[in-house]
Amino acid sequence: MSQQHVIGLTGGIATGKSTVAAFLQETYGWPVLDADVCAREAVMPGSPVLEAIASRYGSEILQEDGTLDRSRLADVIFKDVAERKWLEGQIHPFVRQRFVEGIDRHDETVVLVVPLLFEAKMTDLVTEIWVVACSPEEQLRRLRQRNGYSEEEARSRIEAQLPLDRKCQQADLVLDNSGDRRVWQRQIDRWVRERPNGSP
Repeated sequence: MSQQHVIGLTGGIATGKSTVAAFLQETYGWPVLDADVCAREAVMPGSPVLEAIASRYGSEILQEDGTLDRSRLADVIFKDVAERKWLEGQIHPFVRQRFVEGIDRHDETVVLVVPLLFEAKMTDLVTEIWVVACSPEEQLRRLRQRNGYSEEEARSRIEAQLPLDRKCQQADLVLDNSGDRRVWQRQIDRWVRERPNGSP
C-alpha cells in the first residue's frame, strides 16, 4: 500500500491556486478540499460562527436574507489586524476539522487548497507543500482585474498574508505561474514521476 500524500497547495491571493487545483483534479483524479469552501460553510445562516460574528459586529453585518455581508466584513477585517485575527480564530478550527475528516476519507493523494496554510498553522496536516507563485506585479494586476479593487484595496489584501517569498522558502515545490501554464504543468508532471515516497 502506497503512502498517503496530502498536498498543501498554497500561495498568494490571485496567484492561481484554483487553476492549479482544477488541473490536479482533472489530470490525476485527486480529490480537492478547498479552505475557502469550508470557510463559507462555517458562516452559513444558523451556524455558531455566524452568530458570533453578528454578536460582535451587530446585525448590520448581515444581509436582509440573514447571510453574511462579506464586503462589509472585509471592510472591517482588512483595516484592523486584531479583528482579522479574531475572525480567523472563529473560522480556522472549523476548516481544520473539515480537512481532517476529508483526509480520513481517502487512502492516497489528497489536495488541500489553503491560502493561509502557514498563517493558520495547518502545515501539520500535510506531507508536502506546493506554493503557486507569480511576480508581485502580476499578482497585483490579476487581483485588481479579478475583483475590481483599487490599488489600495488590492495591496491591503496581499499584505494581510505572509509574503509570497517566505512561503516559497518553506515549499517542497514552487510552481511558476507568471506566464505559460505549461511551465507549471511540466513541473507537476516531473514531480509526480520522480516522487520518492510511493506512487501518486
